[in-house]
Amino acid sequence: MSPASPSLRSATLRCSFCQTLNRIDLARAADRPKCGSCERPILLDRPLKVTDDDLDRMVRDSEVPVLVDFYADWCGPCKIMAPFLDELARERIGDVLVAKLDTDANPGVSARFGIRGIPTLILFKNGNEAGRAVGAIPREQLSTFVDTGSLATNPNGGNEA
Repeated sequence: MSPASPSLRSATLRCSFCQTLNRIDLARAADRPKCGSCERPILLDRPLKVTDDDLDRMVRDSEVPVLVDFYADWCGPCKIMAPFLDELARERIGDVLVAKLDTDANPGVSARFGIRGIPTLILFKNGNEAGRAVGAIPREQLSTFVDTGSLATNPNGGNEA
């Protein structure tokens, strides 16, 4: 990337160790950013745990798409989706933020977004909901969902095999 065309991609994220809010330059995500307070790493190569307290700030301040997985620890389909989301976070580091919100521990946000089934994936772009998918979806469709806000289906109405 040349200095003449700097990438302006940033987000405000909470340090998982000391809970301090940090403004992160996502264009430098591969450099493994550190918390400005405790200097521990802010790990962007995996889903970030968010809560009622910090989801809105993350979504509002992010200059890249944010994919939020509304899940519960006891949910079988949520467990199926977990490795797919881990892989997406690693592959798209700096281009998309992948977040996880435990619906049992955070009922306020879950109710506000009308979460009635889990897993529910909500894609946010520019602070607004850009897409929603309920239920486990194939790994192959996650990138398409992040890019377009919808799931690819075949003309016969079923998911591509």
